[in-house]
Amino acid sequence: MGFRNAPMSSIEPIQGKGELFSPEVRARIDTWVAKYPDGWNQSAVMAALRIVQEDNGGFLTQDLMDQVAAYLEMPPIAVYEVATFYSMYELKPVGQHKICVCTNVSCMINGSDKIVEHMEKKLGIKLGETTEDGRFTLKEVECLGACGGAPMFQIDTKYYENLTPELVDSIVDGLE
Repeated sequence: MGFRNAPMSSIEPIQGKGELFSPEVRARIDTWVAKYPDGWNQSAVMAALRIVQEDNGGFLTQDLMDQVAAYLEMPPIAVYEVATFYSMYELKPVGQHKICVCTNVSCMINGSDKIVEHMEKKLGIKLGETTEDGRFTLKEVECLGACGGAPMFQIDTKYYENLTPELVDSIVDGLE
């Protein structure tokens, strides 16, 4: 990532904010940091963002991203770049269940547009929105790497492939 030899003296925890991570979160991040050679803390940025996001109810704030940067001894902008590039990170609150619908080439050819249309109608929201009751967020993603099972979506951490409107109904209705 190019930050290994960058001076880190200017990177400090946010003044007045205190430590935003619990000891448990720090321990989980440390587990990932330990997987990389000394001086390569920034290599754990994706795992750290995932852990912090989970601990914060499914989304990241600027304060949390700044704390990740300070904790991993890297420039905040580098953390922001990762958090805004990858679709698994959320920068605003999401529903209890995040439904990520793949609309890339294989899924599109196999009818993801019909799945999106069905989901929007079923949930009463458009892509990028959350239901009024806070249960579901519907998100379009570029690719989830399950082209052989297109069309597909991911709900929370589980993949569902070869979707039909009937299967979608069964899956969504079965969620608590």
